[in-house]
Amino acid sequence: MAKLTVSGLTKTFGGFTAIKDVAFEVEEGEILGLIGPNGSGKSTTFNCIAGMLNPTAGTVVFEGRTIGGLPAHAVCRAGIGRTYQIPRPFHNLSLVENVALSSYFGQGKDVTRATAWEQAQEALSIVGLPTDPAARTDGLNASALKKLELARALATQPRLLLADESLNGLDHGEMDQAADMLDRVRRERGITIVWVEHIMGVLMRVVDRVVVLDHGEVIFDGAPEAAQADRKVVEVYLGTDADAEVA
Repeated sequence: MAKLTVSGLTKTFGGFTAIKDVAFEVEEGEILGLIGPNGSGKSTTFNCIAGMLNPTAGTVVFEGRTIGGLPAHAVCRAGIGRTYQIPRPFHNLSLVENVALSSYFGQGKDVTRATAWEQAQEALSIVGLPTDPAARTDGLNASALKKLELARALATQPRLLLADESLNGLDHGEMDQAADMLDRVRRERGITIVWVEHIMGVLMRVVDRVVVLDHGEVIFDGAPEAAQADRKVVEVYLGTDADAEVA
């Protein structure tokens, strides 16, 4: 059984269809890249899985349980953590307190203050941020804020992580670090990952498979190497003659 199965996922806003019949599976321990140009339907698909949007049609099944249509907090407590494109930490709290809140409220069970604090420090250590209780969010750059966002997601103890555009706003060196960190999370924590991204190059180094969206529909599902040689994928990303670009 697949870890996550998305079938016939459709979302309309009035007369506009954002995604139509999106379908893919994610296997246990896999890193799946969900990619496509801006406006391709990545965020809508992501938010339907994460519980931020109710699907108009279709199903989302996680570990054999239908979760499509559940609110975001219920999806999180079912075992799916997520990051956000734009980090919004609580600036009046320390780093540990920011992450401990996710541990305390994000799991589907009672968590003591001591456990939440311990899990927060562990998550901060994984992403390379200070575990000192006095460390604050003031002065964190874009890369550090992304790390904090990941730590908050990891503190919910997810079995599946939805990483939302983790490279946005980073320079090339920071992008490589972010990609390596997601790979490390998979290897060391055994967490299955769906990585939503529009920056194709860095992502391709670490994902096992990619699903490519265009105008709300799946146009490719397969190996990263095959995606880079696929005529339709090249056209979608480059907007030029695919034969010339592949050559």
